[in-house]
Amino acid sequence: MAALARWCLRRRAIVIVLWLAAFAGVAAAAAVTGSAYSGDYDIPGTDSSKVSALVERRLPDRAGDSDTIVWHTADGAGSVRAPGVERRMRAALRQVADLPGVASVTGPYGVASATGPYDAGDTGRLGGSGGLGEAGDNSRISADGHTAYATVVFREPAADLGEAEVRRVLDTVRSAASGAKGLRVEMGGAGAGLTERTGPAHLSEAIGVGVAAVVLFLAFGSLAATLLPIATALIGVGTAYAAIGLLGHAMTIADFAPMLGMLIGLGVGIDYALFIVTRHRKGLRRGLSVEQAAQRAVATSGRAVVFAGATVCLALLGMLVLRLSFLNGVAVAAALTVALTVAASLTLLPALLGLIGMRALSRRERGRLAERGPEVAASQGLCARWALYVERRPKLLGAVAAALIAVLALPTFSLHLGTSDQGNGSSASTTRRAYDLLAEGFGPGFNGPLTLIGSMDGADDRMAFTQLPETLRTIHGVASVTAADLGGGGDTGVITVVPTTAPQSQDTSDLVGRLRAEVLPRAEEGSSLRVYVGGLTAGYDDFAAVIVSKLPLFVGVVVALGCVLLLLAFRSIGIPIKAAVMNVAAVASSFGVVVAIFQWGWGSELLGLGRAGPIEPFLPVIMVSVLFGLSMDYQVFLVSRMYEEWRRTRDNRTAVRVGLAETGRVINSAAVIMIAVFSAFVLSGDRIIAMFGIGLAAAVALDAFVLRTLLVPALMHLLGGANWWLPGWLERLLPRISIESEGEGTGDAEVGARGDGEGPASGPVAVPVPLPGQPAEGAAAAGTARSPVP
Repeated sequence: MAALARWCLRRRAIVIVLWLAAFAGVAAAAAVTGSAYSGDYDIPGTDSSKVSALVERRLPDRAGDSDTIVWHTADGAGSVRAPGVERRMRAALRQVADLPGVASVTGPYGVASATGPYDAGDTGRLGGSGGLGEAGDNSRISADGHTAYATVVFREPAADLGEAEVRRVLDTVRSAASGAKGLRVEMGGAGAGLTERTGPAHLSEAIGVGVAAVVLFLAFGSLAATLLPIATALIGVGTAYAAIGLLGHAMTIADFAPMLGMLIGLGVGIDYALFIVTRHRKGLRRGLSVEQAAQRAVATSGRAVVFAGATVCLALLGMLVLRLSFLNGVAVAAALTVALTVAASLTLLPALLGLIGMRALSRRERGRLAERGPEVAASQGLCARWALYVERRPKLLGAVAAALIAVLALPTFSLHLGTSDQGNGSSASTTRRAYDLLAEGFGPGFNGPLTLIGSMDGADDRMAFTQLPETLRTIHGVASVTAADLGGGGDTGVITVVPTTAPQSQDTSDLVGRLRAEVLPRAEEGSSLRVYVGGLTAGYDDFAAVIVSKLPLFVGVVVALGCVLLLLAFRSIGIPIKAAVMNVAAVASSFGVVVAIFQWGWGSELLGLGRAGPIEPFLPVIMVSVLFGLSMDYQVFLVSRMYEEWRRTRDNRTAVRVGLAETGRVINSAAVIMIAVFSAFVLSGDRIIAMFGIGLAAAVALDAFVLRTLLVPALMHLLGGANWWLPGWLERLLPRISIESEGEGTGDAEVGARGDGEGPASGPVAVPVPLPGQPAEGAAAAGTARSPVP
């Protein structure tokens, strides 16, 4: 590590130019090739997947993307059949049909087509986001006559539509309501969602970085030192962001993966650079030259950064065991981002440290260094007093911390997995208002109809399929059923079932289960007919079932991997076990926060996150991998300093106290930065990204301020020397690895022995440091305090 830092310092211009060239080159290539992200979370082999495949292959005319235009008249304003309302909406729909990118418009007053006149006779055309009913005008007009809808079919999939095209459609239909008292017009669907992007691009990232800059400046007091972690993280994350765009052409990358990678990369990237810059500044204050201080920082804290970053990457890549194509892409994209931020911290950061020289210290610190000479004692403050307080009351504080974590984890037991839709959007959005109008006018199940696809072979199968609607109408939970529609050359049929309950309701999921387990098997009995259930709820349930079935394997792999790494690093049985328990506690409590806000709706509307709804099925997998990695970071930085002190003194109380006192400030500063970055992503306007942001911010806050600074040290005090126990036979079998060089002295010796020619080797500085409430002469007995690990 020292050799790498030395090379980067002496060739800093080359290193900086290489990183900038790599960033510019990858960004230019990504801009030229464009993105190829996927919004398809389909899982092959499930019923809903088979429905999608059959529709696409045998019924291609039903596989296109469409949006729904909804209009509603208020009480006292007449019905949607009133001549004035009909005249306005007919004209608006005809104009929409003539707009670029629109294939056809089908409404309650007829069909409008870009290639022909408005046809008032074809009123049975079906489509849209839901609401399939019997042919005729009444199928698109609510029973009370106050709500109606029309279906807009676009020529391209929603992912390929331009925002301007959809906005022209929305503006055209809304103009119909202009000047019409009591008439409202809204629009729902994937296309309409393109018009609801909130705020400038990357606003959330800018706010997070801005808050991080403020925290860094308060910690360092130097503008140059403040900019270094931010510049390093931005270059590393920016390069990764562009590389993910290129990677999307080679493998399936989910559309939220780049934003997720940026969220994780900015948090860990700034933190990793913070640890190294903090150690570098400490070296400068102790009289080392710029090169010596930077080499020591990379040789010590840089090792911890590599270990922590590798742990995060391995935890993320643990998603590969699930063998789900879109999660594979998420895992690789996020791991690539973390890997590049680690690389930037170990190469670009030392080059920048050499570039700014002594300006890494504030003007006041440089003046104090010139007047008083090198710093010879570690400063004592709040962290040291807190460490002593925890040492004196480990049982009480440990119980308080455990109780807090347990209370926050309680909502996790009511976790309901599903996929949010436009009904969970902000109440100010047109898609949410359209969703609510349809639910109010046509029933809550209208926005999520179930699609039954029958695959048939022969007249007997067709007869059985055409008789199925009569059976379905008798099933509890079914609001309406369309007649069997035979297509695909007579070997494929479609039946649409509208539930009585909303798409996200557990009752709707129960209906899907009854259809698959009881109703359809009876209809298929004795024939070759096969009927599959698809639709919103069916797809959500299939997705969640697959994820849940594989979750225990995934969690087991991630936990086992983390335990093995900590076992090798700290040569202890107790440390890995406690880390695993703490990681599970952090995950459970953070999920409790996510459930309370997003599923229970506590403050979700206030935060602009929309209405309460289920938790995305893939959120547990991704958050478990990320949180285990981030939790391991703090575990490594905290316990490695304790381990260093344990090896030197063989006094557990001293080791825990000194480790907590010396790492507390930097861990807390790093946590505040990461919380700020993660929380800022709530402003992204994306519900999924907001879930990740709040979940990760809550996890980091609990991990840093409750687990690592309270519960972990309290437990370590209670367990005493058992923390470091390892059977002799296992000790002999395990290979030896070191997160940091063997003590700070070794790091100093390495710098001096391979030195830079600018000064003599610096040996270890071991200065007695009295803790609050202890006499100075007692410090030696309590152990000496050297510079903290990160």
